[in-house]
Amino acid sequence: MQLRLIAVDRLRSAYVADACADLRKRLAPYHTYDEIEVRPGDGKNPRAAVRDESERILKHLRENDRVWLLERTGTQLSSEALAQRITEAGLDGIGRLTFVVTGTFGADAALRMRAEFLWSLSDLTFLHEWARMIVLEQLYRAAKIARNEPYHH
Repeated sequence: MQLRLIAVDRLRSAYVADACADLRKRLAPYHTYDEIEVRPGDGKNPRAAVRDESERILKHLRENDRVWLLERTGTQLSSEALAQRITEAGLDGIGRLTFVVTGTFGADAALRMRAEFLWSLSDLTFLHEWARMIVLEQLYRAAKIARNEPYHH
């Protein structure tokens, strides 16, 4: 199954970019994976930023994409439950599962309605760059779990 991550803004911290590059490489034997970065909205106008960012994200979604929106009020999953959900999506014939990390001010109603699942990484708040890194790490971990392979680091 193809996995895609759509995120607002680019990775700015070198150490996060390096970690993401390493995790993309580790994930490659398990899933086809790609990322799309969309331009952030104007932070001086949060309402407009949310609308603009959500519109940019929606333009990258195909009709048959399954979309998981990263949302702090969403459902938290254990690594094992994540592996199970991704495996089930593949067995259901899902061609592409898309994960969306929005900007600072969140998602608008249209993007929230487009998502089939709201996924919370934690009750804690993370930098958006870190959220991307954590998603990648968890996708890799889920792939290892799904194949019953050990995960050491």
